[in-house]
Amino acid sequence: MLTFEEIARLVEVFTSLGVTDVRLTGGEPLLRRDLPRLVQMLAANSRIRDLALTTNGILFGEQADALRAAGLHRVTFSLDTLRPERFLALTGRDTHGEVLEGIAAARRSGFTNSKIDTVVLRGVNDDELADLIEFGREAAAEVRFIEYMDVG
Repeated sequence: MLTFEEIARLVEVFTSLGVTDVRLTGGEPLLRRDLPRLVQMLAANSRIRDLALTTNGILFGEQADALRAAGLHRVTFSLDTLRPERFLALTGRDTHGEVLEGIAAARRSGFTNSKIDTVVLRGVNDDELADLIEFGREAAAEVRFIEYMDVG
């Protein structure tokens, strides 16, 4: 696993070659201890135009203010359902409330241009598309529907 210093150095190299958008993603970036410190290190790079984070949202609520203060520009959440029982069936986790709180915390912390990515599964959550759009409107977040692709 790369250290924050190594990540910042790589981003420095990438931005010197013309990269302007950086997204922290993969697994769950909020599991990294002291992530706001990495965000602050990256935000100091003046070549970065868009510094974003993709998250499942479970831990975002408790870190939203610190990430915003550190210089994070934008956040994308993964949320496939608004129904807690369906969320549990899809993810195996009883953390639906934490995800919704994370999305609300993003708005309270001043994040704009938040996004919600939803994988649409025929016969599973495709009956919620209108509800998800309305939820996104109320949360001031763009909802993006992603087609499920079975690669197994």
